[in-house]
This record gives sequence, C-alpha cells and structure tokens, in this order.
Amino acid sequence: MIKKVLSAIVLLLMISVAIVHAMDNKKEEAASAPGLETGNKAPGFKLTTIDGKSVKLSDYRGKKIMLNFWATWCPPCKKEIPEMEEYSKQMGKDQIILAVNMDPQADVKGFAAKMGMTFPILLDTDNEVNTTYKIISIPTTYFIDSKGIISSKILGAMTKKDMADNMNKMK
Repeated sequence: MIKKVLSAIVLLLMISVAIVHAMDNKKEEAASAPGLETGNKAPGFKLTTIDGKSVKLSDYRGKKIMLNFWATWCPPCKKEIPEMEEYSKQMGKDQIILAVNMDPQADVKGFAAKMGMTFPILLDTDNEVNTTYKIISIPTTYFIDSKGIISSKILGAMTKKDMADNMNKMK
C-alpha cells in the first residue's frame, strides 16, 4: 500500500515538473517570437518603388508610418487593400503608408493598377527587408512613430478603423 502511495506521489511530482517546464518554454517562445519588438527603433532600409524611385525609410522621418508587408497572391492582403486605399485618402499629411511587396515588379504593377492602389508600393525582390523585419506571415504591419520607433505590430488583415486607431495612437 505504501509503495502505491509513494509511486503515485512520485508520478504526480514528475508530472508537475513537466508542466512547469513546459510553461517556462512557452514563455521563452513568446518572448523570442519572430518579429521586432515594440519600443525598438525600426531598422532602416532602401527599396525601389514600382515606378523605379529609390526610397529609404529615413526619408519619412517625422511622419507616422504604416509599414505593410503583403503579396499579390495573399487573400487576406487582397481583402485589406481596399480598406488601406480608402484610409490613405483620408489620413493626415503627417502619415504615410508604405506597402512592401516581394513579388516580381511586373506582377505588382499590374495588380496595383487593377486594385487602384495610390500609396507607395516598395519592391523587396531579394527579401532583404522581409528578413530584417522577421516577416513570417502576411499581411504583417508595423506602425512606426514620427521618431522612428515601432509603436505596434499587427498580424493579419486590418480594417480602416484598425489602421486609424493604430496611426492615431502614435506621437
């Protein structure tokens, strides 16, 4: 009888240790989740627009930036684009949308024309900026304040209200 009780206690103790260990691992995984942390300075970059103009993130210092990573083949991105276009027409002069795309230029140019996109579309054909910003799913959007600090990060498609709320809460 005592052997059974001791065995049960040892078993419960081992299960408890395993659960605590698993919970600690989850915390570590959350802390090291892909993507850049809010409160950090946004990494600089230089990309070319679909019109061939070279731009740097620092060109927009002093503005609130919505940095959106997307692709032409992505259904949630396609859903988000009309909302983004509508928001771009009503946002303040101190705000800008930069849409970073990794598709070939010809694909993006035709898609942008078809969708009526008027905000700047930047091409990351070598995936360098996507890698720097640790993009693992699209759409992913970083909101960067006027001082170049990451204010928030959104995974998935947003509504116009989501965009406005995130832009308006920044300095």
